[in-house]
Amino acid sequence: MTAQPETAPDTAPTHSAPDDETVRPYPFERPSAMQACPVYKDLRETCPVSKVRMPSGDQAFLVTTYDEVRTVLSDQRFSRAATLEDGAPRLAAAPQKFKSLLNMDPPEHSRVRKLVSREFTARRVTALRPRIQEHTDALLDAMAEQEGPLDLIPALAFPLPVIVICELLGVPFDDREKFAAWASAFLATTSRTKEEMLEAQIGLFTYLSELVEAKRENPGEDLLSALVQIHDEDGDRLSHEELIFLGISLLVAGHETTVNQIANSVVALLTHPEQLAALRADPELIGNAMEEMLRAYPPGDEALLRIATEDVELGGVLIPAGSAVLPGLASANRDASQFSDPDGLDFHRPTNPHFAFSHGPHYCIGSGLARLELQIAIGTLIERFPTLQLAVAPEELPRPSGMLVHGITALPVTW
Repeated sequence: MTAQPETAPDTAPTHSAPDDETVRPYPFERPSAMQACPVYKDLRETCPVSKVRMPSGDQAFLVTTYDEVRTVLSDQRFSRAATLEDGAPRLAAAPQKFKSLLNMDPPEHSRVRKLVSREFTARRVTALRPRIQEHTDALLDAMAEQEGPLDLIPALAFPLPVIVICELLGVPFDDREKFAAWASAFLATTSRTKEEMLEAQIGLFTYLSELVEAKRENPGEDLLSALVQIHDEDGDRLSHEELIFLGISLLVAGHETTVNQIANSVVALLTHPEQLAALRADPELIGNAMEEMLRAYPPGDEALLRIATEDVELGGVLIPAGSAVLPGLASANRDASQFSDPDGLDFHRPTNPHFAFSHGPHYCIGSGLARLELQIAIGTLIERFPTLQLAVAPEELPRPSGMLVHGITALPVTW
């Protein structure tokens, strides 16, 4: 570990994590695709820092309250880089050995993020607006030519983010099925075997390595070409390995979560008719609406695993050095100490400091792009299809299991 354990604080913890005999398996099972897991509310009220057993068999401290989650996400005593060390606890059976932006700590993380931020600018994202709108219109034109019921995921939720990330990075769209399959296995916890997860890691690494060489030979106006140029001009600023893993991180995170968030948001709207009516009456509410749906129905329950580099007292519980810590983003987003009526959906919520895009050094670098895609996709969909409705009961919507991201696998709608 990067620091020696410190002496435990004099003040006794006000809560105690459960004994090993009562450790819950994690992730928790949801009642249905769109229902929050009730265990989180119980933990927030009784044991906000609680031991859980991860799919790997390792134990972790699950943090469920807003203030404590914010601490884990921003306090450098909770390390992402330490998760790469041999013998470190891990979430899934297959170890993640890719040294990417996602598992770096400052100052190394700050150096690489600054390079990406220099190219992944608000101007570059804003310039994509006409193209995102054009692609959305084309997908909805094709949808309008069909008769319902129709699955909205292959019709809109999946292709739109994939098209956008392909154009941003300069990835051939024809490769979408291949890298989407790798990304799904890459984000698995129990739905894939250890061998399948490792195979996906190798597949993504090989694919991005070949793509980087192609960009070097024939650069374009895309983000990946710009990062290749940075590497070639000064390898000390961005190493070859960092470049490859950065491409993997952007490709995987750039579409998988947005696919699920589009689907989650559509279901949220169609199951809250009063909020949908308010949005239709005032389309300018789309920004507030998306923030509220990100809060209440984020694409994942937890942020990436951290390792405590020294003894830390959190929420009245002593977390020993070397322990795994899971920040419960979805739970924090429903903490009544931070949000009034946390289980409700309110597009007029005055402030909404949710953690759907994380917080601190690892705040999602693509949050601006994701917000733009979501606002265009959802806003255009409800405008074009005023009678849109679910073709099945919400509790019948199929959901994936054993994944780091949450969503639904099919979204049948009619209009």
